[in-house]
Amino acid sequence: MPYKTSSSATKKDSAAVAKLLGIKTVDAPITNQIDAYFKQFPDASQLRLANKCARERMTILYDQSVAFDGLVLGTSNKSEILLGYGTQYGDTASAINPIGDLYKTQLYPLAKSLGIPESIREKAPTADLWIGQTDEDELGFTYEKVDQLLHLIVDQRWQKDELVDAGIDINFINRVVNRIRQNDYKRRMPVVAKISHQTIDKDF
Repeated sequence: MPYKTSSSATKKDSAAVAKLLGIKTVDAPITNQIDAYFKQFPDASQLRLANKCARERMTILYDQSVAFDGLVLGTSNKSEILLGYGTQYGDTASAINPIGDLYKTQLYPLAKSLGIPESIREKAPTADLWIGQTDEDELGFTYEKVDQLLHLIVDQRWQKDELVDAGIDINFINRVVNRIRQNDYKRRMPVVAKISHQTIDKDF
């Protein structure tokens, strides 16, 4: 589902992985519909364009899931979900997510065990949202560094003073904790205003 600025290398690598794993593919470019929409908003930011592309791709996936009589698989890992690094109703939407409880750095040995080529495993993580875009440049830290902290916060339940005593920079801790809190809404179903005694998601 490439946009006109999508990397040719990404398309080549994805085709190689699909062939390796025996995945049937459909080529569905999204340039025409995205550009048609943004003709109305020529001053739209890069973020708006990226989010629109992510959501357009998900509408295609859900349509194709009907054609395939299947379910949409999620590709957001635990690091991305905790940090809110994903587009709501875009790449974060899915019927089931097989890797949602694995940190980004845990995916590398998994990919190796599946026989994914080293050249792909060593690529800088990118959503390929615009030319030269990488996850870690956008986030401002590496997955290796943040995954260590996330593991201590989420899985080990370390408190802030314990993290500081372990030598982790307090500014980095606060930055990551704030991201987790600010993006909590992305990890939940829409909040329902409670009017009745049997409110969906609260009582029923």
